[in-house]
Amino acid sequence: MRRLADAREHLDGALADDDVLDGNLRDLRRINRRFGGVYLSLRALRELVRAAEASAGSGVRDPLRVLDVGSGGCDIALALVDADGPWASVHVTAVDSRPEILESAGRIEPRLADHPRVELRVADGRSLPFPDGAFDVGHASLVLHHLEPRDAVTFLRELARVARVGIVVNDLERGFVHWLGAWLLLHAITRNPDTLHDGPLSVRRAYTADEMRALFDEAGLGAIGQGWGFAGHRWAIAGVRR
Repeated sequence: MRRLADAREHLDGALADDDVLDGNLRDLRRINRRFGGVYLSLRALRELVRAAEASAGSGVRDPLRVLDVGSGGCDIALALVDADGPWASVHVTAVDSRPEILESAGRIEPRLADHPRVELRVADGRSLPFPDGAFDVGHASLVLHHLEPRDAVTFLRELARVARVGIVVNDLERGFVHWLGAWLLLHAITRNPDTLHDGPLSVRRAYTADEMRALFDEAGLGAIGQGWGFAGHRWAIAGVRR
């Protein structure tokens, strides 16, 4: 299946209906939880931190500071701070370029209002307002397929610039079977118009894992680990600057 370029998902649009947006983010949270999105990010993060410890011969900082770009409903951000791993604790700065999405995340997840280890910020991943190495790890889930190749490389370089240890990218694998599976699954579990429109389109816009490793290479990054989701529909790649 050839990648569908220059298409727009509803999530990239006006976001004028709070109820539809909230429902869409709830659907994405449920999909992440039930079909391995959260697990893939956690496994890649653990692998990245263990590799850094083995290379440096010392432990990571406490807390482990993670920048989660394109945080959506903040489900993965919350999973990261709650997870066990080769760290004492985790603090996540969750950013999205759309304030409407962060507001929606706050409506559907009350814990975000005063969570001591999750901070919400508005920022564009292609031009992050943070100094070099401000975080240990940069993370992005279901973000890269929204970007055309040139912007995707810019995004990866920015994510790596602010991440002292490395980055984790989690996204969909493009393919006809995955597109059909997304269409059937989503029509079975939701009636949200944005989810039904954006889900199958996301698969058509997605990069394959091989294409993403090529984008990593162009951005000056080396992949040190990769994991696959159920039926190969999704992958997560951990990378470090070369």
